[in-house]
Amino acid sequence: MIMRRRLIPDIVNLQAFECAARHQNFSRAAEELNLTQSAVSRQISELEQQTGLKLFERVRQRVVLSEAGLRLLPEVKDLLLRSERLMIGAVASGQMKLSLKVATLPTFGTRWLVPRLGHFLEEHRDVAVTMESRSKPFSFDEDNFDLAIHYGLPAWAGAVATFLCNETVLPVAGRQLAGRLKLGGPEDLSLAPLLHLTTRPKLWAQWFDLQKLPTEHAYPGARFDQFSMIIAAAISGLGVALLPTYLIEEELQTGALLPLFELPMPTENSYYVVMAEKKQTNQIAMLFQDWLVSQVTPPSQATTTK
Repeated sequence: MIMRRRLIPDIVNLQAFECAARHQNFSRAAEELNLTQSAVSRQISELEQQTGLKLFERVRQRVVLSEAGLRLLPEVKDLLLRSERLMIGAVASGQMKLSLKVATLPTFGTRWLVPRLGHFLEEHRDVAVTMESRSKPFSFDEDNFDLAIHYGLPAWAGAVATFLCNETVLPVAGRQLAGRLKLGGPEDLSLAPLLHLTTRPKLWAQWFDLQKLPTEHAYPGARFDQFSMIIAAAISGLGVALLPTYLIEEELQTGALLPLFELPMPTENSYYVVMAEKKQTNQIAMLFQDWLVSQVTPPSQATTTK
C-alpha cells in the first residue's frame, strides 16, 4: 500500500488536539504540554489546514469540539495510544536479544497457553514475548505478528498452517447444579438449562444428534461469545456447558466442574499454529512453533499445510 505522505499527520499536532479537546482549553493544554498557548493554537491550526476540518468552536470564552472534532477525537486517541504502545514495546524488546509477537484466541491463550508459557520463557530468557488476543483471521502484512493460534480449517491466505491439536467437548456442570439435576441418561438434558457459544450455535444440537436424541431442545438457553464466560457461568450454576476438555483441565481436577456423562464429542475443526510464509526463516518463531506442538502431540504427528 502506497502512503500519501502529505496526509500523514504530525504526531505533535495530534497531541495538541487531544490535549486541548480533553481540557476544552488551549491554555491548560499548553501547560500540560509545556508549550505556549500560541504554539498549541498553531499546531491545531496546522491540523485543521491538513484535514480541511474546523475542529474547535469558541463558546463563551472557551473552546469546544466541533462535530468534525468529535468524530476525529476517538481515532486520534487510538492512534496516540498505539504509538505509545509501539515505543514501549520497542524499548522493552530492545533490551532483549530476540522478540516474538503471538496472536492467540482469547480463551485458548488464557486457559491453555499462558499456564504453559513459563516453561518456554525459562528456557529462552533472551526472548521478549508479546501476546495479543485475536478472535478472527487477520492479515499478517498489516498486523506484524510472527505467528497465530487458529481454530478452524488449515487455510489462511499467505500463511502456513501446522496442526496443533484436535478438540473434544464434554457436557459439564458446576458442583451444585450437578447435584440438583436428576439425570438418568443423556435424554434428560432436554430439561436442563443449556449454555451456548454464540459462534457455535449448533454445538449442542450436534451432541444431541450424536446421542440419537431429538434436537428441538438443544437451542434454548443463555448465550455467550467467549468460552471463558461459559466456564464461569457453568461454575456459577447457570446451566450445563459443552466445553473443550483442554480448557477445563484444572476445573475437572478440582471438581469445580463435573462431567455429567462420559460422552465426549470431537468437533469438526482443529487448532493450528499459523505463520506467515515470509516468517518461515524466523528462527525464534519456528522454535516457538515446535515448542507449542511438543506440548500436545509427539513431533512425528505434526503436519504442515499451505
